[in-house]
Amino acid sequence: MVKNLSFSYSKMGMYKECPQKYKFRYIHMIPEQPKYYFAFGTALHSVMEFIYNPEKEDFPTLQEALLYFDTVWNKTTYEQKGYASIDKELEGYAEGRRIIQSYYRTYTGKFIHPLSTELKSTLDIDGLNLISIVDRMDYLGDGLIKILDYKTGKTVQREPDQLYMYQKVVENSPLIKTLVQQKDPSVKKVRVGQLSFYHLPTLHEMTFERAPDKEIFEFWQKVLNVADCIRAGKFDPTPGEQQCRWCDYRNLCPVFTGKEYAGGNAAVVSFKKKTILKSEPLPLSEQDELSSKIDRYGDLLKETEQLRKDIIQLMKKNKFSRHFGQHYRAELNCLEKMEFTDKEKVIEFLRSSQLLGKVLVPTQSTIVGLLTDPTIPTKTKNELKKLAKKVEHENLTLEPTE
Repeated sequence: MVKNLSFSYSKMGMYKECPQKYKFRYIHMIPEQPKYYFAFGTALHSVMEFIYNPEKEDFPTLQEALLYFDTVWNKTTYEQKGYASIDKELEGYAEGRRIIQSYYRTYTGKFIHPLSTELKSTLDIDGLNLISIVDRMDYLGDGLIKILDYKTGKTVQREPDQLYMYQKVVENSPLIKTLVQQKDPSVKKVRVGQLSFYHLPTLHEMTFERAPDKEIFEFWQKVLNVADCIRAGKFDPTPGEQQCRWCDYRNLCPVFTGKEYAGGNAAVVSFKKKTILKSEPLPLSEQDELSSKIDRYGDLLKETEQLRKDIIQLMKKNKFSRHFGQHYRAELNCLEKMEFTDKEKVIEFLRSSQLLGKVLVPTQSTIVGLLTDPTIPTKTKNELKKLAKKVEHENLTLEPTE
């Protein structure tokens, strides 16, 4: 018996983007590099699943949802999430908490119990083992389903193929039919009533009616055509400047290595190179003048910095907080501050102590502020102090005398 081809909307999308990329990912099983936007989306999807858990009668409070988000978020490092730095990861963390808080402000008291959340469905149909994960389904009555798909990117737009795939799965899945019949035993046939994309960052919902059968039929023929190409081993690359620029498989791809891969012929591609227009050169006299000014400016900066250091040293030696020249008055203020220089250690401590949510984006001032927070235990504050060092800050100001 021929095994059905494992297939999904995401697999179809990758094949349409580039068959060679599909081959690297699903035939050679070479994983892609982690992407921060996937990690961000996964964390928020987990929170929405937590909020709308069909098995629980009561909905979680905002604080419970934020705590759950923290738990999910802190399971991996910023590198594992795909962020370029810990600062970028913290920006994502703060944005995630903002979205959850905005969602609760809008929907508290309006939560409804869904039919399912993050339901994984497998459907054997037309030689395909179709795998789908539907973010959320609500039952509208009379066998009608509302499909809701959460989006977490910068924008949201209609994606017909994804909507069509959802409709095909929902209306043909025995699992989903059984789920509906448990709620409404009289149902003989399940149909899609509405399909919605919900953009979490803006709380904006785009809702569409059920697609006509003719559109679904035409879409399904395209799906079967992609599946046939995969079975036939058609994995020729389809290079393009944008998709190749960000592809994780560039160093393996025949387009860039010149080496053949089984099942696909190396294609030749040429990329347009950006040219930088050069203006006409300056006259030699003006070039000399510009060079002289640059050097003079640099020397003055060095001299200014040295003069600042000398003034501070002499005023501290003589215990002066103010002193006068003929034309200017100098004032010196020395403050001892606590500085947290090892950011990664501080962030790890805040995570483990569940304090990261109090500062959102940790800066020197927000971390120091924790030391005066009456809700934080003294023992925790003392542990945090151990990560700081005392540094003297010298503020020298000059003002003209009358």
